Amino acid sequence: MTPGYLRIDREQSAARIGRDIETLSGPDYTSSPEAIRRYAYIPEYRNTLAYFTRELREIGFDVSEDPVGNLVARNRRRGEPAFGLGSHCDSNRNGGAYDGTMGVVVALEACRVNEELGLGLPLQLISFLEEEASGFGEPFIGSRAIAGTLGDETLDEVRALDDGRTFREHARAAGYEPERWRECSQALDGLTGWIELHIEQGRVLQDAGERLGVVEAIVGLLWADLTIHGRADHAGGTPMTLRQDALAVAAECVLELERLAREAGEGTVGTAGQCDVRPGLKNVIPGEAHLGLDIRSVDGESHRSIARRIERFAQDAASKRGMRAEYVQRSDTPATPMDARVVEALAAAAAGSGEPFRRMPSGAGHDTQVIAPHVPSAMLFVPCKDGISHDPSEEADPRDGALAVEVILNAIRSLTAAG
Repeated sequence: MTPGYLRIDREQSAARIGRDIETLSGPDYTSSPEAIRRYAYIPEYRNTLAYFTRELREIGFDVSEDPVGNLVARNRRRGEPAFGLGSHCDSNRNGGAYDGTMGVVVALEACRVNEELGLGLPLQLISFLEEEASGFGEPFIGSRAIAGTLGDETLDEVRALDDGRTFREHARAAGYEPERWRECSQALDGLTGWIELHIEQGRVLQDAGERLGVVEAIVGLLWADLTIHGRADHAGGTPMTLRQDALAVAAECVLELERLAREAGEGTVGTAGQCDVRPGLKNVIPGEAHLGLDIRSVDGESHRSIARRIERFAQDAASKRGMRAEYVQRSDTPATPMDARVVEALAAAAAGSGEPFRRMPSGAGHDTQVIAPHVPSAMLFVPCKDGISHDPSEEADPRDGALAVEVILNAIRSLTAAG
């Protein structure tokens, strides 16, 4: 243990983290009996915010919700310097108990310990609205509102997956004032830094026997649609030499994407996670095949290079068979480096704990990448069992959460002392 390192009662914190997670997995906090399913404005999501509100007010925090529904809690007056902690407590539609929620629970526990030990650290907790896109098919709505990048058009263009009503309509019905979304940026006033705890959503930490991951960068992410236009013909009456099988070309593209991503090396991944075939009949040659592409990298350019190369490959492969390839880029989020000072503070605290850890990238997107351009930010990962996430079987250890609380508080102490 490093001299001057603060040791908390990890056993007590682990028990409280476990209790919080267990409570928030109960029937009042999920709309599905088979999974954790909660998203913006539904009763179960409201109950979850109410739980955090009660717990935070019990330790003396001022708690409020902004015009779109981000929960913001502070132990200092608004605008005074404070260090930010938190994550999101919405889930995907077939989610587990830990993704996002554990980050808010760990932030809550850090606030508890700060008060109990009289550390006096100025803290602000944020639970972001609609990170997972489960309610409206649009990610990072809450953090984008805080960052000032939401846009007025989002209020009416983004529609609920359940009933097709607009975000504006749902927000108003829930008692919010979405027209005032620009005021959400007040959560950044006085914010001196930001740390988000999250489960890894992979198995690197587990397989290496490490308890923490200090995130140095969040990957860039490019989404694209690739459609191969061929010709639908009878599967029995059309000779192999005369076919324009769209799925055959799509299959070549999937394998080429895999090859390119492997060639790019560690930190780059490519996935064709969506495949739709028309007309989709066993006895008809596919006349059209659609692929949804997800390409990510940490170096800022690799994923874009792969996207350009897969577009050219698809056009060439289709042309050779007398077909046509259509490529449409849907989004391109750049890689986001974490703040070096906050990363070093977390790494020093992790080393001080005496527990095994590593520096690593995040292969998934997080609210932190939206906040990072505005506030010095970093992330901390804890392992999740077998790397499973976005699934009811998702599991993480509250003892790792307690260790994260200890490391985060030590990092903030050093950053606050250094000014």
